[in-house]
Amino acid sequence: MKRVRIAVVGAGVAGFSSAVCIAEALPSCSVTLVADRFSPDTTSDGAAGIVLAAEFPDIPLERQKRWFKNSFDHLLAIAVSAHSPDAGVILSSGWQIFKEVPANKKPFWSEFVIGFRIMTDGELRRFPHHKFGHAFTTVRCDCSSYLPWLQNRFRKAGGQVEKRKVNDLQELFNNFDLIVNCSGLGSKSLVGDTHVYPVRAEGILERCSRLEPSLRKAKVLGEWVGLRPSRKNPRVEKEVVQVQGHRVPVVHNYGHGGSGVTLAWGTALDVMELVREHLGEKLLQARL
Repeated sequence: MKRVRIAVVGAGVAGFSSAVCIAEALPSCSVTLVADRFSPDTTSDGAAGIVLAAEFPDIPLERQKRWFKNSFDHLLAIAVSAHSPDAGVILSSGWQIFKEVPANKKPFWSEFVIGFRIMTDGELRRFPHHKFGHAFTTVRCDCSSYLPWLQNRFRKAGGQVEKRKVNDLQELFNNFDLIVNCSGLGSKSLVGDTHVYPVRAEGILERCSRLEPSLRKAKVLGEWVGLRPSRKNPRVEKEVVQVQGHRVPVVHNYGHGGSGVTLAWGTALDVMELVREHLGEKLLQARL
């Protein structure tokens, strides 16, 4: 059977996670990742990379749990392996504090992280303007190391990388059988998604200094600003685009906002299953 040619657009954590999942699980596919910017120049490179999720309003909670668990288990396995230093993935313990007691004191991801508990009154005294908090151990992922590590893993799986700017997905339709769109903010122009918007992380040092005064005299070694590709709900689905009489499948995986590292592997596994489903449909059509 002829190999299915797949293009993954976008070299952030969603793009490389999707590319790796497809290349490793579906050997019948020839996977090329196409992007105009690679690490260290992607938005993902500046992510704090702490695996911690927000809840999206219109995505079934079970699906969000699956995304989180699959991502957490994947990163935890790296953190406790010999790959940890090269991949930049480590365990990290800490607190999540709130100025008011949240309606849901136990978030959906609490069952997957390590040692989740409610902070004690003694611990909260350190933060006098906060009334509630969680304590737990999670995973931290330094994307400036993790992305090159993923790229190397992708190449070992037979993947190809092409550096160029894609202005329109139609540019790819003649050379590829299926497109995986992980273009983040680029989806606004590439697929006309008006629901994706940029979020800039401002005032981080000031907010952190209020919580930990010793940071006020800390030496700033460098500055980095990125625009997170946010959306009310991440878009992880397949659509079929009609172009010049041809039906071209496009699988979308973008709009994670501040949960990019947290959910990337989980949504990438969904992408891989959508591609596998398409291959099954294509095989069935060939037999008819």
